[in-house]
Amino acid sequence: QVQLVESGGGSVQAGGSLNLSCVISGYTSNSQCVGWFRQAAGKEREGVAAIDSDGSPLYADAVKGRFTISRDKAKNTLYLQMDSLKPVDTAMYYCAATLYCSGPYVLTHFNDMNYWGKGTLVTISS
Repeated sequence: QVQLVESGGGSVQAGGSLNLSCVISGYTSNSQCVGWFRQAAGKEREGVAAIDSDGSPLYADAVKGRFTISRDKAKNTLYLQMDSLKPVDTAMYYCAATLYCSGPYVLTHFNDMNYWGKGTLVTISS
């Protein structure tokens, strides 16, 4: 059974940092595609960052230069380091995985992600 469990969310002031983690169990693949997505209240879900099956990091324009995605394959853990946070970053953050993806397509076609966590809430105050 595939499980994705996020942690690390919380409340910080604008300009602060948070580091999200996602432990993925029951699903390991050398070509695994993983990513972070978010959904703010009253808005549609959007892609934040991903690592495609070639190992390339991908970022939404809104977070480029502020967020860093990484993974530890030995620990089956995905991370999202978030710096210079803004109130607009407030959202529920989800990690997701699928067998294969290539390029930034996955950030806008996240319905192709087969497995999702339950999310961790990030709240940024001004």
